[in-house]
Amino acid sequence: MSTYTPATIDALQFLGLAPGLRYLELGPGPGVSLALAADITGPGLATGVERDTHMAAFVQRNLHRLGIDAAIVEADALDGHEARAPYDRIHSGIGVPCVPFAWVKQLAPGGRLLSTLATRTPSWPGRLLVTRSDRGRVEAVLRGRPRGYRPMRGYRWLSALQHRARIEADPGTARPTRLVPPSDDAYGFWLAAAYLSPGLVRDFQARTLTIVAPEDDSWAVAGPGEETVRVHGPRDVWAELEDLHVRWQDAGRPNAYQVDLTDGTGAQTVTSGPGPQALTWTLPPLATVPRPTP
Repeated sequence: MSTYTPATIDALQFLGLAPGLRYLELGPGPGVSLALAADITGPGLATGVERDTHMAAFVQRNLHRLGIDAAIVEADALDGHEARAPYDRIHSGIGVPCVPFAWVKQLAPGGRLLSTLATRTPSWPGRLLVTRSDRGRVEAVLRGRPRGYRPMRGYRWLSALQHRARIEADPGTARPTRLVPPSDDAYGFWLAAAYLSPGLVRDFQARTLTIVAPEDDSWAVAGPGEETVRVHGPRDVWAELEDLHVRWQDAGRPNAYQVDLTDGTGAQTVTSGPGPQALTWTLPPLATVPRPTP
């Protein structure tokens, strides 16, 4: 939030902040987005929840120095902040594997909640928008994104770094491919791959499209040319992507997915739409992360 200001501005604009709205910031970090939101909504209407003692104090000093009337609460952001609920706008500065139901409960009628859904890979995050109608109906839409916020503590990302030198030395065995590498902005496909071909991560610094399954010591390197791909390891990464791409096309090449948040007691499911060819999956549960010792 402090190093990539365009992401902060984009999120606040997407939420449609306006004077008089009650705002909740979850995991504000140094408080950049909280300060901006408070300046828009007005005195006393913005609240930040930060679990780290030192960061919460840092945010409070920043707000005081800027003369901004906003509250910072030291608590677990996954619980929201019931004391000042409901909120017209809720923004999460942390990526979560699924939506804490406390956030949904604290969303006011007509409200909007925006969060990153963090997958195992930093390559293909999702942006989740939850809305509550004036009559209380909750809808949630998930879309792929080129970037998102870092995941909550205790959430392990995959990494291709340890395989980079080995891939450079031995890209793998060449074979024909029926899949032209999907474009980087085919976010609906790559988001589905993060869930339906789990354990994959892309190395964006590679010279050509490179997808690694680090836990299976396997990878796929596109090329040379559009008709071949090189594969290595016991897991045929590229075959999985070929099969998934067919399913994605049969589902209508979705870019947006509906999320069923249930009532907070069951698993949260994602679907591209109705019908037997729809892409569906279940979001992983939240992990319990112990509070850090002071």
